[in-house]
Amino acid sequence: TETFDGGAVVQVTPTAVAEMPGGAEVTLDGETFELEHGSVVIAAITSCTNTSNPAVMVGAGLLAKNAVDRGLSRKPWVKSSLAPGSKVVTEYYDKAGLTPYLEELGFHTVGYGCTTCIGNSGPLPEPISQGITDGDLVVCAVLSGNRNFEARIHSEVKANYLASPPLVVAYALAGRMDIDLTTEPIGVGSDGEDVFLSDLWPSPADVRETVAGAIGEEMFRAIYADVFTGDDTWRELPVPEGELFAWDPDSTYVRLPTYFDGMPSEPGVVDDVVGARCLVSVGDSVTTDHISPAGSIKLDSPAGKYLIENGVERRQFNSYGSRRGNHEVMVRGTFANVRLRNLLVPGSEGTWTVHLPSGEEATIYDTAERYRSEGVPLIVLAGKEYGSGSSRDWAAKGPKLLGVRAVIAETYERIHRSNLLMMGILPLQFLPGETSESLGLTGREEFSIQGVANGEAREVTVRADETEFRALVRLETPREREYLRHGGILPYVLRRLLRA
Repeated sequence: TETFDGGAVVQVTPTAVAEMPGGAEVTLDGETFELEHGSVVIAAITSCTNTSNPAVMVGAGLLAKNAVDRGLSRKPWVKSSLAPGSKVVTEYYDKAGLTPYLEELGFHTVGYGCTTCIGNSGPLPEPISQGITDGDLVVCAVLSGNRNFEARIHSEVKANYLASPPLVVAYALAGRMDIDLTTEPIGVGSDGEDVFLSDLWPSPADVRETVAGAIGEEMFRAIYADVFTGDDTWRELPVPEGELFAWDPDSTYVRLPTYFDGMPSEPGVVDDVVGARCLVSVGDSVTTDHISPAGSIKLDSPAGKYLIENGVERRQFNSYGSRRGNHEVMVRGTFANVRLRNLLVPGSEGTWTVHLPSGEEATIYDTAERYRSEGVPLIVLAGKEYGSGSSRDWAAKGPKLLGVRAVIAETYERIHRSNLLMMGILPLQFLPGETSESLGLTGREEFSIQGVANGEAREVTVRADETEFRALVRLETPREREYLRHGGILPYVLRRLLRA
């Protein structure tokens, strides 16, 4: 570990990708090179978490300066970007004279806020994408963000590493992840000599001196004095008047959701589940990003087809995260992660499932709609740590809108269990020592859940064809049981408002 004031850098252990055969010849902007397993194709200084630390940001700028002074350049297959959480970063970069060096290495400021960390890295150059496909390559992204869940950063990038801002610059120079930065050269300088990371790494004294000379309280006061003003485009947006939100029926970003359609004034009874089918069966450590991805929308996905049908061009798709106010997009994106492995369709990746008893394979959304038309309730089978990762509300909202009545998992991530019940989905848990596998479940059975007792039961009986087992009801408090009886927290709150 190497440290300087305000931050620490941890050496990333070279991965096993170096031992994997394969590669693809790629020509980009007139330059031909070999793209391989372990090639870094995205290097992003991003996220308010790291960019709020001037020491690590200045460290990245000084490392870039040292690299440019030695004649190094970013590898041509690396897409690099800079997205600080505050305009103050731009101010002190300019004052310190570091902006030109970062831009020389491709770290141009693309915006202020969530980008690569939330899946808004944008498309890779077409030749790079084609090379990844042709070689079936495990390529890498390095970012100074918070999260690197599977397929979150980019659907074509299978390995994503979190690093400090200086290391992001270093990996952009190296262009590969399978490098030992402590012993291998990061490149060759203009003098023909090998250049190592230790040659470029800024000293703590250099970082302190630059921070002291370039950053002052007045920067923050000036930038944040009119932080809510916005630019001309923002200020010219029409603002509807009135006490109620003006829903636009033609909007593909914000639409009136269906949570309250047909809602009675009083809650009903939580009935047993009869004649249910399994929509999705997954293994361990399925994250909320698997359940409700936040990144780019594929053209041939159910969400992509919906946008095309509503007159949205491919280049204007934006991301799931940006369209989370439109339930039509989000329900079609539920379980649409390109890395999701639904055990009902062995060997598949992505949003595929099987309709039962017909055995016909289709997208999860289309199959759920078919079950809805047939009046069939749905369940999800899962392993350990179901719902880990971000506490994403749409990872519960989406399954609710798909028609999921219950989830049976070995264990839950704490917040996701809570989110499920607050959307009216019954969280059940296998008894200790039991799993789908140990019970011989394939997910193709017809399921019933008996003894729910209006949410008061501590255990229920689950039947899967001829197999019967007990499951724990993961409702921990009287209020949680009340939420379930109301069909979730949204109907609960609305009914309380109506009574008031």
